[in-house]
Amino acid sequence: MLAIAVLALSPAGGAAPQPDTSTVYGGLGSWVDIFATQAWRDPKAVVDVLRANGVGTLYVETSNYSQSRDILYPTALGRFVEAAHAAGLDVVGWYLPSFARPALDARRALAAIRFRSGHGQRFDSFALDIEASVVRDVELRNARLLALATSLRKAVPAGYSLGAIVPSPVGMQRHPHYWPGFPFAALAATFDAFVPMAYFSYYAKTPAAAYAYARNVIVAIRRETGLPEVPIHVIGGLANRARNAEVDRFIQAASDCGVAGISLYAFFQTSGAQWSLLRNAALGASRLPSCSS
Repeated sequence: MLAIAVLALSPAGGAAPQPDTSTVYGGLGSWVDIFATQAWRDPKAVVDVLRANGVGTLYVETSNYSQSRDILYPTALGRFVEAAHAAGLDVVGWYLPSFARPALDARRALAAIRFRSGHGQRFDSFALDIEASVVRDVELRNARLLALATSLRKAVPAGYSLGAIVPSPVGMQRHPHYWPGFPFAALAATFDAFVPMAYFSYYAKTPAAAYAYARNVIVAIRRETGLPEVPIHVIGGLANRARNAEVDRFIQAASDCGVAGISLYAFFQTSGAQWSLLRNAALGASRLPSCSS
């Protein structure tokens, strides 16, 4: 059982309001992971490109279970947070746990939530990257995931958004031994937004297939959580493996289904043509009947 000391967190600057979930996870996003060495060398340059392309939220990785430190690049991370906020972007910090070492995962997730830049700025939200299958016993894996999720919810102030970065439910149907009985409904009791890794680029070889894949992921998230209005930010796939015609249809599916936000993975892999498509996406509109069931 996960044992963790709960720390009440107060917003930087005292009484600053919490950002709204639909704002943080809505609109266009972009991703920087710990392996994007060039990005960490010049965070402001990255943010300048994001702002120019209409990105509203930067998702930045703080560490993962295999690294040597709880926050891998604290100085550069602070520069990312401050540059993004100065440019009007929200920032979501994310961490990848293994569930093999619950105390380590808890400490590193909380380190991200508690992180402050040199000028006292923090993340606008934290998201847990739920995908590792290091723990082969699925029942134990789920128990540790839900214990961690509950502890994180208790540790953050009221109104602080938590995001669940989750495997594609369509992908899990194709690979039923990976994570049978994934606990979407239980996670919905703790997390405010779902960020499915809807990587159509692995499977879709035509624009129509990309549309269907994205739509089916969105429908499944709503069905499995039991929350048809839950904020969803869809990650469409690996940008450097997605053709523009497929990206266009992925965006259309996200628009037709009225999701809050979209992105491709990751920042450096996204082309100029893809940015042009992404920044013109119409999101949050009324859903088509076919996206509701």
